[in-house]
Amino acid sequence: MKKIVECVPNFSEGRRLEVVEAIVRAIESVPGVLVLDREMDRDHNRSVITFVAEPEAAVEAAVRATRRAAELIDLNEHRGEHPRIGATDVIPFVPIRGVTMEDCIALARETGRRIAEELKIPVYLYERAATRPDRVDLANIRKGEFEGLREAIARDPDRAPDFGEPRLHPTAGATIVGARPPLIAYNVNLNTNDIEIARRIARAVRGRDGGLRYVKALGFELKDRGIVQVSMNLVDYEQTPLFRAFEMVKREAERYGVSVRGSEIVGLVPQAALDACAEWYLQLENFSRDQILENRLAAALAQLQTKETPSVPEPGLRAFLDSVAAATPAPGGGSAAALAGALAAALGEMMSRLTLGKKRHEGVQERLRALLAQLEDARRVLSTAIEADAESFHRVMTAYRLPKETEEQRDVRERAIQDALKGAVVVPARTAEAAHAVLRALVELAEIGDPNALSDVAVGAQLALTAIKGAYYNVLTNLNAITDQAFNNEYHGRVLALLEAAEEWATQVETMLLHRFASAGE
Repeated sequence: MKKIVECVPNFSEGRRLEVVEAIVRAIESVPGVLVLDREMDRDHNRSVITFVAEPEAAVEAAVRATRRAAELIDLNEHRGEHPRIGATDVIPFVPIRGVTMEDCIALARETGRRIAEELKIPVYLYERAATRPDRVDLANIRKGEFEGLREAIARDPDRAPDFGEPRLHPTAGATIVGARPPLIAYNVNLNTNDIEIARRIARAVRGRDGGLRYVKALGFELKDRGIVQVSMNLVDYEQTPLFRAFEMVKREAERYGVSVRGSEIVGLVPQAALDACAEWYLQLENFSRDQILENRLAAALAQLQTKETPSVPEPGLRAFLDSVAAATPAPGGGSAAALAGALAAALGEMMSRLTLGKKRHEGVQERLRALLAQLEDARRVLSTAIEADAESFHRVMTAYRLPKETEEQRDVRERAIQDALKGAVVVPARTAEAAHAVLRALVELAEIGDPNALSDVAVGAQLALTAIKGAYYNVLTNLNAITDQAFNNEYHGRVLALLEAAEEWATQVETMLLHRFASAGE
């Protein structure tokens, strides 16, 4: 990607994994979009999905996600700790590379216009895209939440949306769209169930009430865990770093005789923000970012490329193989299956590029370009699944380690285990779907592509089949412990159908290759 925009939409659903995954699939259906992360919070009943894309693709993905959320989420039934006005509550665009803040403002306004026109969901613009000073801050727009805005939007001119009619969508509410710099969502959990203490600390910390200028904060109750939380958004982590926000919450909590239980980062975080924490807490003298191994390595590799030295094996691949070979359960078969699928896609891309531009194949050039784009998208999904599979395993293990001394703790632990197991099914299911798309493209390439690369396509077909089989094995393993029978039936049936079709397609490509060899020998 020459131009990269980050988009971090927040959805009013943090309990039904299948709904969040359906929204993710809607985002990933746009060519060129790469989903980097997804987070679900049961107490907040909210999910955050992070994806990157080139500008036009980012707008399309945001609109598709909003459409899918509107189909699956009914705010009349939604209950959670986090304030919200929409099924797709907020969509921020963040400039990453080759894109300015002004570009992101334009993207936000285009997205808002399309959501209002195509989905009949009113849209408010916030942060840098705001058209009014009182709408820069999300809290002002969310005042009264869905229920309050439903009454105010029609009778109060100040609550009229920037795009769309002054009435809420009956189930999806309204959506807030904007442009902003990178933001860190950071929560500090307290060893108390007194929600008033969390609210007092939030008031002391947040900038609008005289606290830290670049911090927004609210106090929440985490009923499943029997504790409260100070939930913060750091809108400029360079001006107000993570450690400063943590220390202020900690000091304020001590005033009430309360200790910090732990903290968490929701979604992704810039490396520089964590580096600053290490530097401050360790009181490092004369510390330089150049001392960080990964930074030095990246600089050295860039120098090698500049000098056009002969290519060397990618250290990341060697490290991955070493981690698979280590005496640890993850990364394991699921990650290896995703890697096999990514390799299959890469082989298909190679054949596409070898065939493109050749005169004898000029009649299929447009189709080849379409197949190449499909394979590139599938490889991105599969590459992401390599790490995602290991992460899902670790989430399962973390859930199993939760305390179980009391009946309440056992209930919380069991819900966490079931949610984590479902996540460990969804990831390999996504691997199977992406590898299935790769294999379907390879079958077509075997028919229209350069016959000299047919053996490579046949290898790719077997790798794609292996990826789907490996994913199926992982799905079966995790379904065994899931109590939701409807979920089990859906995912087992879905992946089994993909595997059955894949076995036929892989055999078809192999038959074509063997027939070519047999013909050559006559």
